[in-house]
Amino acid sequence: MTDEPTFADLPASLVSDVIARTESVAQEILSTYHALGADQSKLRSQLESSGLLLHESSFDLPVACTTCGVDGSLAVERLLATDLVACAAVAVEGLTPPSETRHWEMPHHRCFLEAERHHEKTGTILRAIMMGYELQLALEAPHDVVMFDGSLTLPVIYFNPALSAASEARELKTAQHFIESAIESLYAYGQILQCTRADRQFVGMPKYTTHREIGQLLGWDEAHDDRGLLSSLLRPGELTKPQRLHQPDQEWHLNALIALGTRSSQAEELFEIARSALARVHILYYRPAEWMPALRVELPAAVAQTPARLATVLAALKQQCAAPGMFEPYPLYMADRMVKSLSRSVLTFRQIATQNIAESYEGDIAEVFFGMHGYRTESGR
Repeated sequence: MTDEPTFADLPASLVSDVIARTESVAQEILSTYHALGADQSKLRSQLESSGLLLHESSFDLPVACTTCGVDGSLAVERLLATDLVACAAVAVEGLTPPSETRHWEMPHHRCFLEAERHHEKTGTILRAIMMGYELQLALEAPHDVVMFDGSLTLPVIYFNPALSAASEARELKTAQHFIESAIESLYAYGQILQCTRADRQFVGMPKYTTHREIGQLLGWDEAHDDRGLLSSLLRPGELTKPQRLHQPDQEWHLNALIALGTRSSQAEELFEIARSALARVHILYYRPAEWMPALRVELPAAVAQTPARLATVLAALKQQCAAPGMFEPYPLYMADRMVKSLSRSVLTFRQIATQNIAESYEGDIAEVFFGMHGYRTESGR
């Protein structure tokens, strides 16, 4: 929290203009809620008659299961002389039932920190390294249910531009590290999407999505995404029947695998495994409690099509959503809080590095402080 006034650095006229416009924006949003409320009964009846509506009571939910949440973050500190780049992934164990022993007493993590020359592609490659760390941590987790903070399609979305960027900027240490770790990351991705072990369930849980698998199936207004509507339509304990994840017009692919050199053929084989499994990923929406919105849950086909494994996922989500005030499962909430502090910590990393440089620099000390001056920090998932 900060003690500075909210509008301290804004011109008064700009603040007045924005405040004046909020009334019309509020009325527009209000009309949307009125329209949704008027159609709610009709949409609910349509959902009930479609055969897509299920209840958790129809599954034999296990009494206890262990869980883990995985999330990642990155930061690029733009300095006068160089860039300070960092990324990390954290895996946090969920609330453990009294009948279960804890697998991890402390959160597990992987991190990357380097000084780079100025380059526009650094952030793109760094994001892919972060995603690879998340995949590797998830595969190592010994828990019954492992949750990703994001879609199961994100690795392809992040790896694709990163491979192209790495092939163009091989001089970057960030690019070299990504190329070295890509095989391990692609292997983990394929194993997670196949999900062949019955005692391990991997699920993707994006907070924000524009997908409309249910809406398209039932002909709902395109102005509303599935999660927004189903948060109003689903009652506690209800879920939608698993459906195939919306697929892009073109088949999932990775460009510039040649960037991996002699390992490009191995990478292609590993990605082919992931691509085949990605085409069979299923989604469902589940509202575990009255205080929770509908959760979008993305599941490998092996989990979605096996009632016992699906029941384990539902039980894990219900157990980890027991605290009002958290709009996501507990381990994802904790992982998000931990790893998102990385961008705030980069300033401290820079200060420590500046001090170390200053202690051994034999020239004008002012040059060090000018060179290590930060303009801004760019951060993200």
